[in-house]
Amino acid sequence: MNEIQEQIINKTDLHFFRYCQEQFGINRGVYNTIEQWFYNKEVQEIAYRRKFVLRFLKHVYGDEKGSGKFLDEGLVSRLHKFWKKE
Repeated sequence: MNEIQEQIINKTDLHFFRYCQEQFGINRGVYNTIEQWFYNKEVQEIAYRRKFVLRFLKHVYGDEKGSGKFLDEGLVSRLHKFWKKE
């Protein structure tokens, strides 16, 4: 994780969401779904969960700026596949 991402995980929820929105193109609903999904997987400590959110989004979009789309595979399906790899 790079230095900017290390700093952003400790910002407010709004700042963290805006970073994800700008970097990966996701909207608030997608962000909330991803965060809730990791919380339900018992990743309850906020900084640790945010690292998972960033790793997941980077896994989906790589180094390219994201489009916010998950195409035909769907968000939850991608989350399940990511979780199995972790």
